[in-house]
Amino acid sequence: MIFVQNLGLHFAGTYLFDEVNFRINKNDRIGLAGKNGAGKSTLLKILAGEQPSTEGSVEKEGEVRIGFLKQDLDFEQGRTVWDEAKQAFKELNNINEKINEINHQLATRTDYESDEYHELIHDLTDLTDRFSHLGGYNIDGEIEKILKGLGFKESDFTKLTYDFSGGWRMRIELAKLLLEENDVLLLDEPTNHLDIESIIWLESFLVNYKGAVVLVSHDKQFLTNVTNRTIEISNRSIQDYKANYTQYLILRQERKEKLIQSQKNQEQEIKRTEQLIGKFRYKASKASFAQSLIKKLDKVERIEVEDEDVTRFNIRFEPSVTPGKIIFKAENLGKSFGEHTVFQQANFYIERGEKIAFVGQNGQGKTTLAKILDNILPYDGTLETGHNVQIGYFAQNQAEVLNANKTILEEAEDSATEESRPKVRDLLGSFLFQGDEVQKKVSVLSGGERNRLALCKLLLRPFNTLIMDEPTNHLDIQSKAILKQALKNFKGTLILVSHDREFLEGLAHKIFEFRNGEVKEFLGGITEYLDYRKKENMREVDLERSTSRKSKETDKQPIPPKDKEVQPKTKKQRKLEDKLASLEAAIKDTETKIKQTEDRFIQENPNQEQIDEYTGLKGKIEYLNQEWEKTFNQLNE
Repeated sequence: MIFVQNLGLHFAGTYLFDEVNFRINKNDRIGLAGKNGAGKSTLLKILAGEQPSTEGSVEKEGEVRIGFLKQDLDFEQGRTVWDEAKQAFKELNNINEKINEINHQLATRTDYESDEYHELIHDLTDLTDRFSHLGGYNIDGEIEKILKGLGFKESDFTKLTYDFSGGWRMRIELAKLLLEENDVLLLDEPTNHLDIESIIWLESFLVNYKGAVVLVSHDKQFLTNVTNRTIEISNRSIQDYKANYTQYLILRQERKEKLIQSQKNQEQEIKRTEQLIGKFRYKASKASFAQSLIKKLDKVERIEVEDEDVTRFNIRFEPSVTPGKIIFKAENLGKSFGEHTVFQQANFYIERGEKIAFVGQNGQGKTTLAKILDNILPYDGTLETGHNVQIGYFAQNQAEVLNANKTILEEAEDSATEESRPKVRDLLGSFLFQGDEVQKKVSVLSGGERNRLALCKLLLRPFNTLIMDEPTNHLDIQSKAILKQALKNFKGTLILVSHDREFLEGLAHKIFEFRNGEVKEFLGGITEYLDYRKKENMREVDLERSTSRKSKETDKQPIPPKDKEVQPKTKKQRKLEDKLASLEAAIKDTETKIKQTEDRFIQENPNQEQIDEYTGLKGKIEYLNQEWEKTFNQLNE
């Protein structure tokens, strides 16, 4: 479909990549890999024709339609979400306009016997056939399916696009792109601004997409689930792996180990050759031999192994004083903005040392509750903060929190205590801000650099409770892995707002679900929660179908006597049943992990980390069983 031949791009003589060659085939699902600044997004722009290359070419095989998800949006004011999504069908819209115009003429003209009138009827027939052939009568269903998959409700369809935030408008742009049915989709960070359910839906859509997909993403699980091929940009060239992202990491490590060994062998050979040159170059009888060695050495193509400077990104969160057992206790907690209620009647308590994830669709109140817990927003109901609780808050949008007029060093020093002030520069260095870079203004930093600076500031003060709202935004995959390990080692209480499943896996052990104005607790990790949510969604669909079927049969069925009516379940009963179901799912998963660990212990001697993990699982199953028994008794009462 698309041939990339000898592609090169350089700025002021410095090559970003050079002599790049590859082909994009119809069913390829390609993930572009490489560290930040390697040129992944730039390569997408070149493929889309948005940016010229310095050398080489991008050739299309026939008429190939390319769709490119741009980060800059250009919406026409006054359009609704539905109208904007409908712009994806350009040809159908043009045909529809012509049909309407002809119908208007046929309705107003009276020269029924004229050739012009018959010509209009003939044109109308042709256009109607063309409209039907292109699927014009199905576009409403397609638009509804895509918009709902990306998280829009039917009530949103008639709202103006400018009533939505930038993140939701980006979803509209993505919807238009998916509706266009291009031969090749180029997607730069398509999961930004999407919640977990929308990300899972998009995965399924892209896996079944009829054309090719080329994408850049920092979501490891999304890449693994979607891609079947990985192109790595490294050292100005590419390596093409016929594998998804997880398989690519394994193959890449094997290749790197071989490359390091080849580099060592080459360095030894170069050193031996240089010694021979030094030995013979000043001897008349051997001078020609020395010159031939010099020419040979000049032609040697040195083996390069990319330096992964992220390994210097070293962080450790140190807890401060030990707080009381209860960190937060909420009773009938709620929040409204004017007439809009975000959530209400939330009852929960968070204990010392818990690691909790806030998940749910955008706009359901995750960030709002995080700000309430940090005392940034007022609220309804009661919220108690425990004894000696010291909160460190990481905001989702660092542009609003960091002072753009200050330098990196000044911004960091503002957060330092007397004890931490002497190590500010060292800590900035561990976050990859070294030397003169600390004098950069915050205003010129990229999104990833702002996040690293904000994380650095959190380490300059002692906290025993961390509230982190989307901390992985703009971080590359390796940096996210290092952050995840640091948070795993944090001994304090952690509350995470995140849509990154791989980041949450093994990190959060309790889920707060934000859904339909309610906040529900789920005991278990993100995998157990998503399994539970999948089953619940299927139940809701079955219930909707059943209700629809029963409503059609209502006229035929006799109305039961009042004394036989089943009393509806109370809100408390439904909550207890939901909690019981989540506990049963968590117990089943934990028992499976314990069995797998015990089987592994039989095969091999465990290390201390594995023993600690096993001990933790045993403690968790005991706690889950106690909670199940307590909840079961409450339900029976």
